Amino acid sequence: MSALVLGLLLFLSTHSARFFAAANRAQYIDHYGMAKWKLAYSIVSLIGFALIVWGYGQARLEPLLLWNAPLWTRHLAALLTLPAFVLVAAAYVPGTVIKARLGHPMMAGVKLWALAHLIANGTLADVLLFGSFLAWSIAGFAISRRIDRAEGLVRQPGKPGRDVIAVVVGLLAWFAFVRYLHLSLIGVAPFG
Repeated sequence: MSALVLGLLLFLSTHSARFFAAANRAQYIDHYGMAKWKLAYSIVSLIGFALIVWGYGQARLEPLLLWNAPLWTRHLAALLTLPAFVLVAAAYVPGTVIKARLGHPMMAGVKLWALAHLIANGTLADVLLFGSFLAWSIAGFAISRRIDRAEGLVRQPGKPGRDVIAVVVGLLAWFAFVRYLHLSLIGVAPFG
């Protein structure tokens, strides 16, 4: 469990530098340059991610059950992740209305993904993993929107045709993950 906690601390702290340590981040970039910042950020993030994957896998070998989630919660989780995939796709498709309105669709998608998995899973490792990501995404979304307003950021309105692309990409990615990848990568069939 300690590897999972350490991984979450490393991964989420690097992804929170802009929110909670903007001055330190700027000072590091000024001193070492953007390329070294990105390299350090990437290395720490990858180490954190590897520890999360390994630690969560180890915790699943001897799970500490907090509650027993009914089977139907898996189906609900799979359905809740559908808009999460669309939101993540909208973060990468330029010029979407979704991105123009939300500003940070990736964080909104992470919120839905984490909430969905909290509903369907009841072990301590699940609460740590998905609860951490849910808390991080809620705080990160709110802070990012506040930063956008403080900086006077005005987004272009977006084009509905771009949203169609994001929805199609999100639906296809969701279907592939739910139908084929979740079982092979995670060991759980969402609709099983």
